[in-house]
Amino acid sequence: MSFMFENLEVYQKAVSFAAEIAGVTESFPRGYYFLTDQLNRAALSIATNLAEGNGRFTKADRKNFFTISRGSAQECVPLLRVAVLRHLIVYTYFNLICLWQFKIF
Repeated sequence: MSFMFENLEVYQKAVSFAAEIAGVTESFPRGYYFLTDQLNRAALSIATNLAEGNGRFTKADRKNFFTISRGSAQECVPLLRVAVLRHLIVYTYFNLICLWQFKIF
């Protein structure tokens, strides 16, 4: 048995995105825990807010959580840019990830 939101393409893409980010940040050096933690939280927040919003009963509640989810996607961009500037990921990968985000929303 699955929840209704698990069938949503946007949710599935958001979960895949969070898993990708988790995999990438595993290779970040020890001194970058602040970046690893914030990036993982923001990426995971996209899917979790989509799920939570789907469980709400009013349109206003759902819209609020979907808005937060979109904001979390935007939050990932400067964090990934810092990762590029610190040579933790290559710019090509940054562009690929950003393109992936735009496909989510």
